[in-house]
Amino acid sequence: MKNKIEFNCVLKDVLEIVGGKWSIPIIYVLTDGTKRFKELERTIPNINTRMLVKVLKNLESADIVKRVAYATVPPTVEYSLTPKGRKLEPIILDLHRWGEEYHQA
Repeated sequence: MKNKIEFNCVLKDVLEIVGGKWSIPIIYVLTDGTKRFKELERTIPNINTRMLVKVLKNLESADIVKRVAYATVPPTVEYSLTPKGRKLEPIILDLHRWGEEYHQA
Protein backbone atom coordinates (compact mmCIF):
# COMPACT_ATOMS: atom_id res chain seq x y z
CA MET A 1 0.00 0.00 0.00
CA LYS A 2 2.84 2.40 0.81
CA ASN A 3 4.29 2.06 -2.71
CA LYS A 4 0.95 2.97 -4.28
CA ILE A 5 0.73 6.08 -2.09
CA GLU A 6 4.29 7.10 -2.96
CA PHE A 7 3.56 6.48 -6.66
CA ASN A 8 0.49 8.74 -6.50
CA CYS A 9 2.47 11.47 -4.74
CA VAL A 10 5.22 11.37 -7.36
CA LEU A 11 2.67 11.50 -10.20
CA LYS A 12 0.93 14.42 -8.52
CA ASP A 13 4.23 16.28 -8.30
CA VAL A 14 5.05 15.56 -11.96
CA LEU A 15 1.62 16.68 -13.13
CA GLU A 16 1.96 19.93 -11.19
CA ILE A 17 5.01 20.70 -13.33
CA VAL A 18 4.04 19.38 -16.77
CA GLY A 19 0.30 18.79 -16.45
CA GLY A 20 -0.88 22.22 -17.53
CA LYS A 21 -2.30 22.91 -20.96
CA TRP A 22 0.82 24.71 -22.17
CA SER A 23 3.77 23.00 -20.46
CA ILE A 24 4.05 20.02 -22.79
CA PRO A 25 3.76 22.10 -25.99
CA ILE A 26 6.50 24.43 -24.71
CA ILE A 27 8.78 21.52 -23.80
CA TYR A 28 8.04 19.90 -27.17
CA VAL A 29 9.07 23.04 -29.07
CA LEU A 30 12.25 23.32 -27.00
CA THR A 31 13.27 19.76 -27.91
CA ASP A 32 14.44 21.31 -31.21
CA GLY A 33 16.86 23.56 -29.33
CA THR A 34 17.12 27.07 -27.90
CA LYS A 35 14.36 29.49 -28.84
CA ARG A 36 13.83 33.19 -28.30
CA PHE A 37 10.65 34.29 -26.56
CA LYS A 38 8.98 35.51 -29.75
CA GLU A 39 9.86 32.26 -31.54
CA LEU A 40 8.09 30.32 -28.80
CA GLU A 41 5.12 32.66 -28.95
CA ARG A 42 4.80 32.25 -32.73
CA THR A 43 5.31 28.50 -32.65
CA ILE A 44 2.67 27.71 -30.03
CA PRO A 45 -0.77 28.52 -31.43
CA ASN A 46 -3.35 30.28 -29.24
CA ILE A 47 -1.05 31.00 -26.30
CA ASN A 48 -1.04 34.59 -25.14
CA THR A 49 2.05 36.45 -23.95
CA ARG A 50 0.98 36.53 -20.31
CA MET A 51 0.37 32.78 -20.18
CA LEU A 52 3.64 32.01 -21.96
CA VAL A 53 5.55 34.11 -19.41
CA LYS A 54 3.77 32.38 -16.51
CA VAL A 55 4.39 28.84 -17.77
CA LEU A 56 8.02 29.57 -18.64
CA LYS A 57 8.58 30.92 -15.11
CA ASN A 58 7.03 27.76 -13.63
CA LEU A 59 9.17 25.53 -15.84
CA GLU A 60 12.23 27.58 -14.95
CA SER A 61 11.53 27.30 -11.21
CA ALA A 62 11.16 23.52 -11.66
CA ASP A 63 14.57 23.45 -13.41
CA ILE A 64 13.02 22.17 -16.66
CA VAL A 65 13.78 25.31 -18.69
CA LYS A 66 16.79 27.60 -18.60
CA ARG A 67 16.33 31.32 -19.28
CA VAL A 68 19.21 33.45 -20.52
CA ALA A 69 18.75 37.22 -20.86
CA TYR A 70 21.16 39.30 -22.91
CA ALA A 71 21.71 43.01 -22.28
CA THR A 72 20.75 44.18 -25.75
CA VAL A 73 18.31 46.78 -27.00
CA PRO A 74 15.65 45.50 -27.28
CA PRO A 75 16.39 42.82 -24.65
CA THR A 76 16.99 39.34 -26.00
CA VAL A 77 15.83 36.36 -23.96
CA GLU A 78 16.45 32.74 -24.91
CA TYR A 79 14.99 29.56 -23.49
CA SER A 80 16.33 26.03 -23.63
CA LEU A 81 15.81 22.76 -21.83
CA THR A 82 18.01 22.01 -18.84
CA PRO A 83 19.54 18.54 -18.45
CA LYS A 84 16.53 17.72 -16.25
CA GLY A 85 14.21 19.01 -18.99
CA ARG A 86 16.07 16.99 -21.65
CA LYS A 87 15.16 13.83 -19.73
CA LEU A 88 11.52 14.59 -20.60
CA GLU A 89 12.29 14.65 -24.33
CA PRO A 90 11.74 10.93 -25.08
CA ILE A 91 8.53 10.96 -23.03
CA ILE A 92 7.18 14.04 -24.81
CA LEU A 93 8.13 12.66 -28.22
CA ASP A 94 6.43 9.33 -27.37
CA LEU A 95 3.29 11.23 -26.33
CA HIS A 96 3.41 13.11 -29.64
CA ARG A 97 3.76 9.87 -31.63
CA TRP A 98 0.93 8.29 -29.62
CA GLY A 99 -1.25 11.33 -30.34
CA GLU A 100 -0.53 11.16 -34.04
CA GLU A 101 -1.42 7.48 -34.11
CA TYR A 102 -4.61 7.64 -32.05
CA HIS A 103 -5.86 11.19 -32.62
CA GLN A 104 -9.51 11.24 -33.58
CA ALA A 105 -10.42 14.24 -35.71
